Amino acid sequence: MTNGLENVLWLGGPPGAGKTTVARLLARRHGLRWYNSDAHTWEHRDRAIAAGHWAAIQYEEMTIPDRWSASLEDRFAMSLHRVRGPMIQDDLRALPTAPLTIAEGTPITPKVVGNGSALWLFPTSRLQRKRLNERNLNSGIRDLYEHLSGVIAKEVVKFRGRIVAIDESWSLEQVVTETERHFSALLKSGPAAIGRVERRQLLRYANRALVDQYRTYFARPWAQALEGISDVVLPFSCECAHDGCEEQVSVAVSEFPAPPDVTSPPLLAQGHGAIRYN
Repeated sequence: MTNGLENVLWLGGPPGAGKTTVARLLARRHGLRWYNSDAHTWEHRDRAIAAGHWAAIQYEEMTIPDRWSASLEDRFAMSLHRVRGPMIQDDLRALPTAPLTIAEGTPITPKVVGNGSALWLFPTSRLQRKRLNERNLNSGIRDLYEHLSGVIAKEVVKFRGRIVAIDESWSLEQVVTETERHFSALLKSGPAAIGRVERRQLLRYANRALVDQYRTYFARPWAQALEGISDVVLPFSCECAHDGCEEQVSVAVSEFPAPPDVTSPPLLAQGHGAIRYN
């Protein structure tokens, strides 16, 4: 039995596994669409609120300190870890079937994947702690992330999902190569992006998703008192669409090229040339 998502390569794992970086690089190298579940976090929360989900509503009503001092059970519920899986499936079904999509994120569990081709990256506890320390997270978020790691691991083991265990000896290129090896049959059969024009469209899709993530976040009443969107600088993928380009460009969210994306200027790394749409 299938879930209608045979064109998706699924990449899961706990926070700090490196899913986003690996998926971004695979998408660039192989001409895939990159679906970053984190970029849809606030959109999914709005959908859960509209559906009357109590944990989503409670999250919005609580102060930030109260959220992260709540019980671990409530913090897990408010993460919407279980709720977002079907939303991710709906998002992916709404996308074109070509080229292939690589979908990554913490809410990607065996139940979400079904019979699809999936891989879960799991860092050692030491490596995960190191990576989470670099994010300067508060204790409430760290405890939640550690709990999520356990929940995901139990489910993946139960359903006999394919796991790659990563420690500090692994380079990024080794992780990417191992992930490519796992998805080799799908990557070979495709379909992949054809030409630089389609590649540029895919890069803009991924970049626009990041912009929308932050705009949706700062539209929330409680977030408007925090650092403004004009101050947020993110690394975006260079949109030159040349084969082999993996450069990123740091740009303020407020300065990202305005839509429509088909006619707006590409975001380019220094010295990189653009491709024009036909």
